[in-house]
Parts: sequence; C-alpha cells; structure tokens
Amino acid sequence: MPKMKTNRGAAKRFRRTSKGYKHKRTNKSHLFTGKSSKRKRQLRGFAAVSDGDLGRIDKMIPKKAR
Repeated sequence: MPKMKTNRGAAKRFRRTSKGYKHKRTNKSHLFTGKSSKRKRQLRGFAAVSDGDLGRIDKMIPKKAR
C-alpha cells in the first residue's frame, strides 16, 4: 500500500496543536481603511479550527506535522 500524501495546501494553512489545529484569520491582507480598529485588533493571532472541520483536516494532514 502506498504512503499517505500530505495535502500541501492544507499543510501551509494549518498548524497542529496538542488539542487540534490552529489557522490564521481571514480578512487581514488589504482594505484596512474600511475596517474599524477593534475589528483589526481582534483579527490578530491565530484561531482554533472548529470541531466540525477536524476530521477533514486530519485526512489532509495524516502525519505528525509540526
């Protein structure tokens, strides 16, 4: 049986944590003049992946990634 291949797009977007995965928040690349300071501040950092998506990400990243 061949090896499982990691989905490279998913590997670049998600990082494994002890309890699941984390991802970068969206809407943080351009068009900042229309966004409030509060909204931009709350978009900082990383967010946890929802429980409903964990199964799909586990299939895309089968190995013990980072």
